[in-house]
Amino acid sequence: MSEAVKSDLEKVFADVASNYQGSDIDLHATYAKMRAETPVLEANFMEQLGVPSIAGVDPNRPCYTLFKYDDVMRVMRDSEQFTSGFIAEGLGAFFDGLILTAMDGDLHKSMRNLLQPVFLPETVNRWKEQRIDRVIREEFIKPMLPNKSADLMDFALYFPIRVIYSLIGFPEDKPEKIKQYAAWALAILAGPQVDPAKAEAAKKAAMEAVVALYDAIKEVVVQRRAEGAEGDDLISRLIRAEYEGRSLDDHEVTTFVRSLLPAAGETTTRTFGTLMVQLLENPDVLERVRADRGLVNKAIDESIRYEPVATFKVRQAANATEIRGVQIPKGAMVSCIVSSANRDEEAFVNADKFDIDRKPRPSFGFGFGPHMCIGQFVAKTEINCALNAILDLMPNLRLDPSKPAPKITGAQLRGPHELHVLWD
Repeated sequence: MSEAVKSDLEKVFADVASNYQGSDIDLHATYAKMRAETPVLEANFMEQLGVPSIAGVDPNRPCYTLFKYDDVMRVMRDSEQFTSGFIAEGLGAFFDGLILTAMDGDLHKSMRNLLQPVFLPETVNRWKEQRIDRVIREEFIKPMLPNKSADLMDFALYFPIRVIYSLIGFPEDKPEKIKQYAAWALAILAGPQVDPAKAEAAKKAAMEAVVALYDAIKEVVVQRRAEGAEGDDLISRLIRAEYEGRSLDDHEVTTFVRSLLPAAGETTTRTFGTLMVQLLENPDVLERVRADRGLVNKAIDESIRYEPVATFKVRQAANATEIRGVQIPKGAMVSCIVSSANRDEEAFVNADKFDIDRKPRPSFGFGFGPHMCIGQFVAKTEINCALNAILDLMPNLRLDPSKPAPKITGAQLRGPHELHVLWD
């Protein structure tokens, strides 16, 4: 990989993190206080922290922020009362076609039913051995081994991009192009800005990235269709997909794939990094997982509860309603603080402890209800393969005491920026 492409991708990744960083406060202590004293806040809490919304929130619409588990569950579950179409005004404005997160009602249901089979465990498990695990071990982990040290966030940035673009159906012999596509996808995420001085330039860069990414994907879609779309890759499967007599044309396949890419690498990168921080800071738990790989998925799920990457979700009230005695008018925005709900003392015992033995209960790291992340099983499978490979090939893995300890930061898109480790 050329240094120019590498530095471009790493710069965009850092820029996105900075864009959503928010105020430097103790978020979990603040959330605990809000749960106890103001569980329904008549204000946009994330905006107060300086975090931009992908929703394109109209400043004239009132906003209410929720901090309690039961309230967030109610909103996430009821997509008729709490809708998502307004997302088309924000991040969705950068996409002129298929974006599931901005759909409601029957359109969302039919489109999701059309797409869902491509993301089911049976499909992903067929990819797992040859297209995920092999790539992680042979192309990433094994070349690192002689060094006996690394910043695991370098690995975490690149392996999800390599894997997901392969699964989508991009040629595997053009790594430079894939890094460029990934940089464009991240530039789209940086489109929404709080700072007006940065907004115009960020929007321009995002729109240029949107067009460039569309053209790159469309080229592969047209080629796959011409070849008969018989492969096991995502693009071929989307071309073949059919639900109630409905299938997707080239534009729809292209725009749907493009809408996946901004989060496809980004979320997996940060989720993996956060998981590794929790395990390395709890060596006894790391050794338990090393000895019993049946605990790997439990560790992943608990990390997603404990420190979700996507820390809040926004919906819009379709009708006037009431939450904990607070009147929510029709059309108001409702911001659900996932990070707070996932640490609600009334929902989880010892909620502030990373505990892989806790009784399973739904958390909201990948959303919940009809709009739950369609690609979550792909992401979890990638992380499962990465952790197993590390445990197999990096004996006595530990934090590097000569380097700064990792810190999980960010009011949104939360995760570590560095994760320096040693092994024997």
